[in-house]
Amino acid sequence: MKAGEILAFIDLSDSAGTRKIMIFTEGTILKPKSWFLQYHFRSYLPIGDAVKKILNWQQQGMDIVYCTSRRGQQARVIADLLFIYRFPGSRLYFREHTQKYHHLVENIHPEILIEDDCKSIGGNWQMCITNVDPLLKKEIHSIVVEEFKGIDQLPASVEELAAF
Repeated sequence: MKAGEILAFIDLSDSAGTRKIMIFTEGTILKPKSWFLQYHFRSYLPIGDAVKKILNWQQQGMDIVYCTSRRGQQARVIADLLFIYRFPGSRLYFREHTQKYHHLVENIHPEILIEDDCKSIGGNWQMCITNVDPLLKKEIHSIVVEEFKGIDQLPASVEELAAF
């Protein structure tokens, strides 16, 4: 996949700022109701005050975009959850065919990328930032949170978040 190539996404709204924060959904801002439902994505709930935190960043002019592990039409399940729980943001990106997470990140080129540590599925080799081109990686502020613990501990100020 080359930079600028068309990516698959679901529109969430028509609001978008000029600076992007990309947030991974499952494990970072959404979690299962119980461990028994870890692979039943329709049962996922927001973690902590994620909606409020993200709305605050959007109100500071950030374009909020999301990334999901679900592929193709399965991404609609996550988009539906974002709508149901009123997560602010403009798009939900997902991988198709042979695309990898780093393809999404490289093409979207967010200023800030927030994702969990993927502990339950093998760790950092599963993360979006891991295989991003090293030159682009230097331009993206990567924030890693503990899986299923949420983003409540992150700064409310976008400027502080960019330095976190």
